[in-house]
Amino acid sequence: MNILFCSAGRRGELLKDFRKTMGDEGTIVATDNSNIAPALYFADKRYLAPKIDDPRYVDFLLEICVKESIDAITTLIDPEIEILANNREKFEARGVLVLAPYPETAQLCFDKYEMYKHLVANGVPTVKTYGDLDSFNEAQESGEIIFPVFVKPRRGSGSVGARRIETIEELRIAFEEDPTLIVQELMTVEDVDADVYVDAISHELVTAFTKKKLSTTIGGANKTVSFKDEAFFEAIRKAVSVLTLCGPSDIDFFYKDGKYLLSEVNPRFGGAYLHAYGAGVDFVRLIESNIDGKINKPSFGNYDNDIVMLMYDSVVIKTREELV
Repeated sequence: MNILFCSAGRRGELLKDFRKTMGDEGTIVATDNSNIAPALYFADKRYLAPKIDDPRYVDFLLEICVKESIDAITTLIDPEIEILANNREKFEARGVLVLAPYPETAQLCFDKYEMYKHLVANGVPTVKTYGDLDSFNEAQESGEIIFPVFVKPRRGSGSVGARRIETIEELRIAFEEDPTLIVQELMTVEDVDADVYVDAISHELVTAFTKKKLSTTIGGANKTVSFKDEAFFEAIRKAVSVLTLCGPSDIDFFYKDGKYLLSEVNPRFGGAYLHAYGAGVDFVRLIESNIDGKINKPSFGNYDNDIVMLMYDSVVIKTREELV
């Protein structure tokens, strides 16, 4: 397998996990628009890329795919997901498997209010969400929601701009500063998530690794513990059935009053997928099978409860001459 990771950033541990499974076989290629992105230096080959909004960007990736005989491509940042989704046919014409959702789902995943409406319309339990101040005010007046609440940018990423709001005055100021905000019910209940893999050939959910969040930092969980609950697996199946995903995704839920409420879908490798891999849920093998034209068989719960992940920072040391 020759795989291309776009916008690799800080995800060096993920690339290291791929190398563990791949052994001496295949090539890991990484791109980033900064030559000091640490994950570049865990790849076998690395390229300094234009910014993702550069008109030349897709052609740049296609050239790498041809040059390096790439079998599969994925991105590790949210804003690039739609780019891969919208250009799927160009990559597939060169024999490259695109590990990204199809366009309609890519758009939903990057527009939190449209995702909310889609989930409600399809009967998927989710967190109460309001797309503007007027609709929130109506809901508050009817007693449907109370303060404090939670706001986030409608098309945000990495928890930027997400915060708790205590009063209507504070909320009005927040909307004046950023009219793209959405308002959500503040969830002070159990925060859980799942690393899932949707087979690239059958388009069926084939596995999920579920975990509780013990600690989070900006952008995601850094301490988690594994658990298994058949009701959670069913909630994940229901959510995935109304989306057109492909390959790995990270799906966030809250557990409230006996129900799993979907919060967000990140259709890429989540930052805490390292936990799943460490517990034996190996998406690398699933990708290899799909590249070989094989459909993966569903397998759920093939890991132990109470496996804990404790994430920490490490470093890459290079001379200036060794940088891309």
